[in-house]
Amino acid sequence: MKTICFYFEIHQIIHLKRYRFFDIGTDHYYYDDYENERSINDIVERSYMPALDTLEQMIKDSDGYFKVAFSLSGVGLEQLELHAPQVIEKLQQLNKTGCVEFLAEPYSHGLSSLIDAECFAADVKKQCDKIKEYFGKAPTVLRNSSLIYSDDIGLQAAQMGFEGMLTEGAKHVLGWKSPHYIYHCALAPELKLLLRDIKLSDDICLRFNNTDWEGYPLFADQYINNIAALSDDSHVVNIFMELSSIGLAQPLSSRILDFLHALPQFARLKDITFSTPSEICKNFKSVGALDVPDTLSWVDEERDVSSWLGNPMQREAFEKLYSVAERVRITNDPKINQDWDYLQASNNFRFMTTKPSNVGIDRGIYSSPFDAFTNYMNILGDFITRINDRYSTDIDNEQLNSLLTTIKNEGEEIEMKDKEIARLQAKIEKIEAAAEELRAKAGNGAAAKPAAASKKAAPAKKSSPARKSPAVRKSVATKETAPKKGMVSKKEVKTEKK
Repeated sequence: MKTICFYFEIHQIIHLKRYRFFDIGTDHYYYDDYENERSINDIVERSYMPALDTLEQMIKDSDGYFKVAFSLSGVGLEQLELHAPQVIEKLQQLNKTGCVEFLAEPYSHGLSSLIDAECFAADVKKQCDKIKEYFGKAPTVLRNSSLIYSDDIGLQAAQMGFEGMLTEGAKHVLGWKSPHYIYHCALAPELKLLLRDIKLSDDICLRFNNTDWEGYPLFADQYINNIAALSDDSHVVNIFMELSSIGLAQPLSSRILDFLHALPQFARLKDITFSTPSEICKNFKSVGALDVPDTLSWVDEERDVSSWLGNPMQREAFEKLYSVAERVRITNDPKINQDWDYLQASNNFRFMTTKPSNVGIDRGIYSSPFDAFTNYMNILGDFITRINDRYSTDIDNEQLNSLLTTIKNEGEEIEMKDKEIARLQAKIEKIEAAAEELRAKAGNGAAAKPAAASKKAAPAKKSSPARKSPAVRKSVATKETAPKKGMVSKKEVKTEKK
C-alpha cells in the first residue's frame, strides 16, 4: 500500500529597512514595517487563507482520510501575529481535526546548521517551544530551512532527539535509489529520512499552470494514477512545497484549489492513503543508510547551498554575522536576540545571489544583489557595534559582580568564624565557672576535717598535707599551719627532731 505525505512550508520574508548613512549608529530599528505588512496581507489574501480553507475542507469532506503537515518558522509566526492573526487561528482550527502535524525547523529560518551547531540547536529549540505554545505538542520530526541536510546535520538532529527529518530526493545523492522509501542517516541509524519527490512536487507548485508543459492540463485523477503506477514496492510519496505556491506561483484562477480538493477522493479509489511525517517514521522501516557527505537543499538545479553562499558577498556577510554568535548568546538581550533572529533569515542572503534561477528570484525591496548586500552590511555593522558595546559592558559588570561576590563570601566566612569564637568563649566561661564551683566545694570540705581533728588529737598537726589535693593543701596551709603566738613553726620542729 502506498501513502502520500503532503507538507507545506509557511515562512514570511522579512524586509530589512533601507539604511541611510546618517542613520547609522543612531537608529537601531531595522525593519520596513510598511513593506512587511503590505506583502503579508497580499500573500494571506491571495494564498494562505484560500489554501488553508481548502485543506480544512479536504479533511472534513474525506472524514479525516486526508492528512497534512506544516512547517512554520518562528519569525514567520511573529509576522503573522502582528499583521495576520487570522492565519494562526485557521491553523489552530486545522490542528483540532487531528489530521495535521507541525514540524520543527530553525526559528529564524536561517543557515546556522552550516556553521554553528550550538546556534542551530538553540534556534530549533526556540521554534519547538513556539509550536508547542500555539498547538499543544512539541514536534518530533525536523525540517531544516529549505530542506538543507548532510550527514553531520542528521547526526545533530538525532542527538537533539528527533525521530525523523525531511530532505530533498536529489538524484546526485540517490543515484539508482528511489525517493519512495524510508532511509536513515548514515551517521545516526535511529534518524529516519523522508525524501521529497521532486517531479511530483514540482508538477503542482511549478508547472501546474504552465501551458507549455507537456503535462498541461493536470487533473486530480491523472495525478493519482501517476502515483498508483509507481512500482508495487514503493512505500511513500512525499509531496513538499511552499504554501505560497498555491495562489501565487499557481494563481487561483488556474483552479488549483479544485485540483487539490479532488485528490483524497481519487486516492481512496486507488487504495492510496495519506500520512503525517511522524506516522511514516513510526509505521515504516528504513531500507538502508543514505550517504550525504556534502550539503544539499531543494533550491535550483544544483540542489546545494550556492543560492545563499555562492558568491563572495554572501560569504562575507554570512561569516561576519556568525562571528558574533557567541557574544549574542552571552549578552542574551531580548531586543538583540530579536534582531539576531531576523538577520539570520536565509532570504537576506538569497537577495544577494548572482546565480540565474529557473524559478525566479524575489529580491524584495532591493534593486540588485549589490544593493541588498550594501543594505545588509550597513545594518549588520550597526548590530555588531551594539553587540560589542553591550558585551564589553557585560564583561565589566561580570568582573565587578565576581569581585563583589568574593567580598561577600569572605565577609560571610569572617562572620561565621566570629560566631564560632563567641560560642567557644561561652563554653570556656561555662567550664571555668563549673571548675570554680568544684574548687569552692572542695575547699569547704577540707577546712572542716582539720578543725575536727585538732580537738581530738594535737599530733594531727604534725601530719604532712602532701597527700591532700592541691586545693586542700592550699587551704590547710592557709588556715592551720600559719604561725601563731606560743607555737613553733614546722621548721623548728624538724630542727629539734634532728
